[in-house]
Amino acid sequence: MMAPETVVTVDHNKPASQQAAPQQQQGGALDWIKINVEYFKSPPGILKIVQLVLGILCMALGTPWASAWFVFVAVTSFITTLMWSFVYFLSIREALKLPINWILSELISTSVETLFYFIAFIVMFTSVYGNYGRNVAAAVFGIFNTLAYAASSYLLYKDHRSTTTSAAGTA
Repeated sequence: MMAPETVVTVDHNKPASQQAAPQQQQGGALDWIKINVEYFKSPPGILKIVQLVLGILCMALGTPWASAWFVFVAVTSFITTLMWSFVYFLSIREALKLPINWILSELISTSVETLFYFIAFIVMFTSVYGNYGRNVAAAVFGIFNTLAYAASSYLLYKDHRSTTTSAAGTA
């Protein structure tokens, strides 16, 4: 059985403007993704990297039998920060045309994580179960991560205030 033939007829007498333009290739399913490495060179991006590294240390040093609350805070904060990192790394904010106040959402998330880490490192310092030296090390890295989240919250607050005042000024 033979395959059907495709016949192409070219008319050299027609001007170039009348000939059909070649079809553009259709984009792939992931064409909306734009890798944004530049964000991680800015202060908020550097803080996200610091939060992730300190989060790994907090998860490694925190033991659930010393303080399940500390481990819960470390894991949930790490996952949330990882999700926000992917939002910025893949430029999802720009790709999704949803009516979400991204800055306010991240500000609330980061502020809650700051408060939870503050409570968690105090709880970890008071813990007497397990290896005491390991608990103290986890609590110290918890303090550092609290400061990193507080700095990130402050930068987000400043960014949120500047966007709301500029939006109010244009209205």
